[in-house]
Order: sequence, then C-alpha cells, then structure tokens
Amino acid sequence: MEQILQYFPSLNEIQKAQFQALYDLYFEWNAKINVISRKDIENLYEHHVLHSLAIAEIIHFQPGSTILDVGTGGGFPGIPLAILFPESNFVLIDSIGKKIKVGTEVATAIGLKNITLKHLRVQDEKGKFDFVVSRAVMPLGDLVKLVQKNISKKHNNALPNGLICLKGGELQHEVQPYKNIAELFEVSDFFKEEFFKTKKAVYVPL
Repeated sequence: MEQILQYFPSLNEIQKAQFQALYDLYFEWNAKINVISRKDIENLYEHHVLHSLAIAEIIHFQPGSTILDVGTGGGFPGIPLAILFPESNFVLIDSIGKKIKVGTEVATAIGLKNITLKHLRVQDEKGKFDFVVSRAVMPLGDLVKLVQKNISKKHNNALPNGLICLKGGELQHEVQPYKNIAELFEVSDFFKEEFFKTKKAVYVPL
C-alpha cells in the first residue's frame, strides 16, 4: 500500500480506503477461487495493483470516459483504474465466470459504483468505448482485430481513442505491424521497482 501512496500521493480518503481493502479481499477470495498465483498474492500491490496503474501514467481519463477491460481475470487492470478514476466508467469482461465472480465481489465490497463486470468473450461485447485496456491477455495483433469494433469515434481524451496493453518481455515483433502509429512505454520509467524492468505498455490508436 505504501507503494501506491508513494506514486499516487493525491488520493482522497475514499480511494485510500478502497486500495487498502484490496489485500484482505483478494487474499480471502483467492483462497476459494484462484485468480492470482498463490505465491504471488503477497506481492498484490506491486505486481498487480501498481502494474495496473501504469496505464494512469500514460493517460489521465477524463470524467465520462468509457473503458473496456478485456480478459480482466480477477479485476486487473480495471479495478485499480476504476478506483483512481471514479468519474470514468469501466466495463470488465472475462470468458471465465468464476474470475468475474471474484472481481464482482471485490468491487461490491469496496463500493465501486463506476464498474460493471460481465462473463463474456470479447467477440460478444457489442458496446463502444473510448479505450480498451488489457494485461497480457493475447498477442497484440489478435487483440486489435477483436476490439476495433468496440472503439468509439468520438474522442474525449488527450490521446485519440484506442487500445492500451500491459505486456512483458520482447515486443518488437508484435508491435512491428503498428510501428507507424503505436507508442511503446517502459513501465520502469514510471515505477522504480525491479519487477517493472521488463514490463512495457503499448498504446495503439484505433
């Protein structure tokens, strides 16, 4: 939790309480339904919450923005972003129902009002959004093809609408087809912890 406050010092009391509550909630739910590796639950704030918030270092969603989180698992990056941007609206989808159950229970427990979780494949999501976000859910090219239909034509933010993905490792090959439009970010430029040395974020305007 200290890491979150270090990088996001202007959180209000509600946001602090919501972030603070995540550890016990995920610890409890993860014992029933495994959404985070059991070895990794101790690193919840660094490896999952803070990693999700790397997207907030790329864009500050304007009030009224709509964001689709594809393959959210237990709620990442969608739940941390929904806490940080309470005036934006988030839809989190995953094809595995029990993961959506965990995310739903966590969001309800912390009183998140700007979030909807759905047991749904991205192919079946018909809504239009300003941005699609995801965390290492599938190769970039596959994801671009699937979410193009979901990007709204009306722009409300400093960046044109599109896709922001959190990825690890070597990405040049995946980004190559979009090299003229995509922007690649090193997450280690935002957060100094060793874990982020190999982490990247990709923004593709669509």
